[in-house]
Amino acid sequence: MRTLYHHPLCPFSRKVRLVLAEKKLEFEGHVERYWERRDDFAALNPAAEVPVLVEEGGTALADSAAICEYLDEVHREPPLMPAEPHGRAEVRRLVGWFDGKFHREVTANLVGEKVIKRLTTSHGEPDSRAIRAGFAAIHQHLEYIGWLAERRTWLAGAQYSLADVAAAAQISCIDYIGDVPWDRHPNAKDWYARVKSRPAFRPLLADHLPGVPPPRHYADLDF
Repeated sequence: MRTLYHHPLCPFSRKVRLVLAEKKLEFEGHVERYWERRDDFAALNPAAEVPVLVEEGGTALADSAAICEYLDEVHREPPLMPAEPHGRAEVRRLVGWFDGKFHREVTANLVGEKVIKRLTTSHGEPDSRAIRAGFAAIHQHLEYIGWLAERRTWLAGAQYSLADVAAAAQISCIDYIGDVPWDRHPNAKDWYARVKSRPAFRPLLADHLPGVPPPRHYADLDF
């Protein structure tokens, strides 16, 4: 059986978990304390970052974007990339937006400062300036999600795609700590409710990190 080395509040790990679930691919999950840089883990991925997917034959794949596209190419149903080049380009643009800009401006400043820093350092104090920056930036991103959702069935077009997966993976981490201002962004909330209701999302809604319980609405499909 394939093995996924991941961390519950790593959005890139969540992205791969969602794709595996959408494809109905079984895997054994291994929660990796990647900041400890275990030798055995570093041998799988010299960057010592999650996620890492080890296939049944022993091939180790790293980088969430590479893993997700690999899975979509090898396991075609259901497709998470459009058939036409322009559609694939738009999905990749949005995946880059959420993996890069959103993560850097929002997730790293909120989840990173409030939770991950506490886990990875013995005396790590949250940076209040970074947290304020994260709260300020999230509104712009939720507005953009709402704008896309008003004009398209899903974020990149007519079909659910890796763009929705990448966005939901980031947002679900922030929602886990209760920091998404849903009341101010109804269009983004409606889109997320549709994603959240997909069967593939259920394992994420069951996550419980010791010492960091999610808010009551986290697993509520109707918020």
